Amino acid sequence: AAVSAAFAGKRLVVPAGDYKQRSNDTDYPFRAHSAFAHLTGWERDSEPGSVLVFEPTAGGHEITLYFRERADRTTAEFYSDATIGEFWIGPRPALAQVADALGVATSHIDEFAAGDDDLTVDVDDDLTRFVSELRLVKDEYEIERMREAVAVTASGFDDVIRELDDAIAHHRGERVVEGVFHRRARTDGNGEGYDTIAASGPHACYLHWTRNDGAVVPGDLILVDAGVEVDSLYTADITRTLPVSGRFSEVQRRVYEAVREAADAAFDAALPGVPFRAVHEAAMQVIAARVAEWGLLPVTAEEALDADRGGQHRRYMVHGTSHHLGIDVHDCAQARRDMYYDGLLEPGMVFTIEPGLYFQIDDLTVPEEYRGIGVRIEDDIVMTAD
Repeated sequence: AAVSAAFAGKRLVVPAGDYKQRSNDTDYPFRAHSAFAHLTGWERDSEPGSVLVFEPTAGGHEITLYFRERADRTTAEFYSDATIGEFWIGPRPALAQVADALGVATSHIDEFAAGDDDLTVDVDDDLTRFVSELRLVKDEYEIERMREAVAVTASGFDDVIRELDDAIAHHRGERVVEGVFHRRARTDGNGEGYDTIAASGPHACYLHWTRNDGAVVPGDLILVDAGVEVDSLYTADITRTLPVSGRFSEVQRRVYEAVREAADAAFDAALPGVPFRAVHEAAMQVIAARVAEWGLLPVTAEEALDADRGGQHRRYMVHGTSHHLGIDVHDCAQARRDMYYDGLLEPGMVFTIEPGLYFQIDDLTVPEEYRGIGVRIEDDIVMTAD
């Protein structure tokens, strides 16, 4: 209804997307486009090639979900088509079944394709922006799905800790960690919401380390950034940094506690009516103070925080502290800046708090004892009225 009101008189087409080739005749697992999944409520069982269409009418829009209906044993498709034939991939949904489940009119995809070639379908930046902004504030249904995702993800982290000895014993222990988490994601959810980062030792200093082919060595830290996407396609996004041997060294603890202090400061700053960017600013004040205290900056913490001439502390934390979270791991990413980074926190917003410190193994600007230490702590936050 909100989309219809915002685009009166316009014909809108929201595609689910299709299979993407992995190699030769194998495809990546299908996952519907987030806007399609959000607007239809059709979750992990969405059919590839489906299209949601808003057809303008005098009173608003007539909304139809088009997809390829199942083909039974009387059709050649059932036996011969390895991509969609049910003999190959299993049962597919019927039009009436989906219409009843979702409460939306359905029609065969062939009816959408036929006769529509001469129409200009305007799926533009305005629609992309609008559906992103539509998700900035979650409703109770969405929040419950995300609580479910967080709970399953927490169980995945418990699994990782429980099986850390197996990771230590394997020469590619990071892969063991990834695999343990994957098992939980697939058994209790739809899969991972993004590629798991299992970064041990110096690899923790690479923000998006997903190669995960390194050893897990006692005495090092391991940074695990992982989130389960549940069947509704909502995902969690959690990071924990663990001492592989069970106890931090003095320097590791110093870095970890600074990051934890920054996370706590960001959490305290997150209040209704506060600018979203204030969460990041609170964390960065702590980060700047601590690295200055350790003698790592050529300037004072106050000078580093100066908007025009500062930023020296950002060498050790280049990313933001928070992003919105939901049906995408970086949810609402196409929203306007004045509604996102410069917007105000509202009840129902869900976002991360994830400060970090990363001292590259070859960074000669820091003492040797810091080099190769990377720490991030990431929690998932729902903003409430109080």
